Amino acid sequence: MNFIRYSTIYFLISFILTVSSIAALFVFGLRLGPEFTGGSILEVQYQETAPSPEELRTLLSPLGLESLQIQGTGENRVIFRMKEVPESSRSQIITSLGERATELRFESIGPVIGKELRQKTFVIAGLALLIIVAYVAFAFRRTMGAFAPWHWGIASLLSLFHDVFLPLGLLALVGTLSDFELNISVVVALLTVIGYSINNNIVVFDRVRENLLGRTGFDLQDTVNKSLRQTFVRNMNTSLTTLIPLAAIFLFGGDTLRGFALVLMAGIIVGFYSALFFSPAFLVRVFGKGSTS
Repeated sequence: MNFIRYSTIYFLISFILTVSSIAALFVFGLRLGPEFTGGSILEVQYQETAPSPEELRTLLSPLGLESLQIQGTGENRVIFRMKEVPESSRSQIITSLGERATELRFESIGPVIGKELRQKTFVIAGLALLIIVAYVAFAFRRTMGAFAPWHWGIASLLSLFHDVFLPLGLLALVGTLSDFELNISVVVALLTVIGYSINNNIVVFDRVRENLLGRTGFDLQDTVNKSLRQTFVRNMNTSLTTLIPLAAIFLFGGDTLRGFALVLMAGIIVGFYSALFFSPAFLVRVFGKGSTS
């Protein structure tokens, strides 16, 4: 298969998806979880097996709790995350849960702490991106021929933005239809997507570099195509074996983990696409014009 031959199609697909994701973020916005806006966390223990999340949600529905998330921990413990509630509502929640429920923990996060946490999240994500790009440029500093070290870094940076914005746009879209929110677990998923994406890119780029140094292929495009064919199955198998348990988490992991699983699945799928199609095509079409292996 000649991967690079269809580079224009890859660029068009990536452009449409990225613009659509940015538009979804502006139009719908992200629903922020209690960790970022301020909220309360309640953990209770039941004397016997805890009711299902659906039953608990039905019991608490008359209270009108906002951004309610229910996560079972073990057979008889449940954690509730919600918008910040006053002391009177706290006692009503315990009463609604029944006599078998015993409060183990109650914590509140004020809006000031939530704002600070939100700012630090953006700083951490930005630093992670810069460090990763610097690492890629350093790792490929001794490349001979077609590409300079910063070429690999630029291609990786565009791929990372591509792989992060698309899951965020999906989260903004589904957030308007359901209760998916941007919370700490979703931030962890996004950071994982960044690491997963750069790992796929490095695997592909390293094979391209080896083949360039080994003078494999008739020209640059042929060399990159051979490298992609050599790494395609490996990347596909890694992605599929990761998606299977994530799908199980999404279906059976409860409300708290669904956003985490959704973002991570979307990021892995997009990361597989960008590492095999977008990044190599960008390298060849933008930085490899007129070069040979």
